[in-house]
This record gives sequence, structure tokens and C-alpha cells, in this order.
Amino acid sequence: MSDAYEAIDPTVAPSGPGCVECLAAHGWWMHLRRCATCGHIGCCDSSPSQHASAHFRETGHPVIRSYEPGEEWFWDFREGAAFSGPALREPQAHPADQPAPGPGGSVPANWQELLH
Repeated sequence: MSDAYEAIDPTVAPSGPGCVECLAAHGWWMHLRRCATCGHIGCCDSSPSQHASAHFRETGHPVIRSYEPGEEWFWDFREGAAFSGPALREPQAHPADQPAPGPGGSVPANWQELLH
């Protein structure tokens, strides 16, 4: 796991309150993940577009952290393993009033049928 810790930059700010690509495309997500290297916020692998995993494949940034309120776990894509890591720059999660799935107003009525 020492390589995983080297991929974490605790000083970088998250890119915003939601999945960068979903917000740009007026899409939606189930849960959010934060790249521990650059702060990119992407949607989880249960979400239709799986942008957090796509970010790893495109950039090689191997570690994400949950961007859900109350969750502090990290995930190393290379090892396929969760681990505990350092506190990251605030905010630690998306706004508490933002629903999951989200964002509010963009989630289709049949969202459960669309999850991976």
C-alpha cells in the first residue's frame, strides 16, 4: 500500500460538489468518488457512466476516496483494495443537502433499473 499513499495529495481541493462529467452532460449518479491525486469528482461504478473509474483509466491516478458524507475510505484501483488514509482538504464530501442519487432534478424515475 505504500505506493497508494504516494498517490495521495492531501492539499488538493475537490473539483466541485458533483461528478464533473455528469454535471456537464446533465447526467446523474448514485454515489460520488474523489480522486486523491487531483481532486476530480466522478461517479461510482454503480452509476450509469462510471466516471471515477474512467478517470483512473484515462489519467492513471490510482486512488479514490469516497465523497459521501460520513465515509472516509480510500480505494486503490491497482490493488483492488480499500484502505484508510489521511484527511484530505475540505470539503470531505458533497453538500449534505445533495441527494443520493443526485443531483436533484436530474435523476430519472426508473433510476434503480439503470444501476450497474
